[in-house]
Amino acid sequence: MTRPLRLSRELSPPEEPLKRRDFLASAAALSLFSTEALAAKKKSASKTAAKSTSKKPKSSQSGAKSAAASSSSGVHTANDPITEKPPQGTSATRLPPVKAEEPPATWQTYEIATVVTVKGATGQTSLWLPLPLNQDTLFQRTLGHSWDGNPKLSSMRRLPDGDLEVFHSEWSDGSEAHFQIKTVVTTADRHFDITKRSIAPERDDILRRNLQASQLIPNDGLAHQLGTRIVGRIKDPVAQTKAIYDWVVENTIYDAELPGCGNGDINRQLISGKYGGRSADINGLFVAICRAIGIPARCVFGLRVGPSRLFRSLGLTGEDATRAQHVRAEFYVPGFGWIPVDPSDVRRAIAMEGLSDQDSKLQSLRKILFGVWEMNWIAFNVGTDVELPGRQTKVPFLLLPQLEAQGTLRDGTNPTGFEYAIKARRRVEL
Repeated sequence: MTRPLRLSRELSPPEEPLKRRDFLASAAALSLFSTEALAAKKKSASKTAAKSTSKKPKSSQSGAKSAAASSSSGVHTANDPITEKPPQGTSATRLPPVKAEEPPATWQTYEIATVVTVKGATGQTSLWLPLPLNQDTLFQRTLGHSWDGNPKLSSMRRLPDGDLEVFHSEWSDGSEAHFQIKTVVTTADRHFDITKRSIAPERDDILRRNLQASQLIPNDGLAHQLGTRIVGRIKDPVAQTKAIYDWVVENTIYDAELPGCGNGDINRQLISGKYGGRSADINGLFVAICRAIGIPARCVFGLRVGPSRLFRSLGLTGEDATRAQHVRAEFYVPGFGWIPVDPSDVRRAIAMEGLSDQDSKLQSLRKILFGVWEMNWIAFNVGTDVELPGRQTKVPFLLLPQLEAQGTLRDGTNPTGFEYAIKARRRVEL
């Protein structure tokens, strides 16, 4: 039987999925990061004083000046990321030999059923549904799909980046279109152990992609200014992202009245200075700031499929998952691999549970969600600026069902065009 993740300070049994020693190690390591950052600051200051009498050649290119300024402050930009030029003396330059990761011992299996009913559509009608991750990971595996309905054409389509798979259906007349798909997924709680740095390196093209800007997520300008102000002279990438995570938690507001997961428009937040929204907005802001200082990061789009052991508001209360879409985030550090975070769920717990900033449960949750995903949630994809199969225009991300009829694209937030329902239940293994 899976034991609950604990929010108390009591010592947990060794087999508990969320191990207290991991968090003690995290706290100790973050303290070390602070000490290293202070030592690096003093060392940098002494070097600067020693070189103050020497004359530096002038650069004719503004880009070179920017890179030099970034390097001297210990802050990396998207043009000078930690993956290509890690700061000396940080975890990224002291990597131990690579070892295979050990798979989790405890898994839980969920069945997710999605039913789509089209209302009042005529003529050519197309439907796109996001599917769970098509690649097995140490926290999620897709076991299979089965579907039923009356489309003229249907197919599973994997988009070019390999990180996004959709089910595409077409009807010549959508007036009586209906469709149902069932997916079986197994998951295991995911957590980051700061004491282990032996993960195989990620592909360079994937890291470059997750340093680039998208339609809604910038990686320069105001995002870079905000990032440099947040991290200051911190040089270790894990400590830098912890500073960004803390800032996002402390300076955003969760708005439960917004439809879906929010619109994810980070440019709007940066220009207005009003930070927050829902999960696509809050975790998208975290991703934008990370990318702006040269740390690969990405949003992961998914769905809650079970109750939470942390807070009631962070999971389902029944089988209805129709409005349970949720966006999480992760960032990359050499040696550690992709590290999970979820500042949005900290803000959601504050808004939905009525917690004060001083509540001990909130402080525990805040520590947990830097490095932990409770897998009562399944990941669909990490795709942005998605070009749907058979359609030329792009959508910023694919999380909700998308239906096109009479040239109009709808995402299901307005039930007048079509209705969909999602049910999720956990399978009990005998």
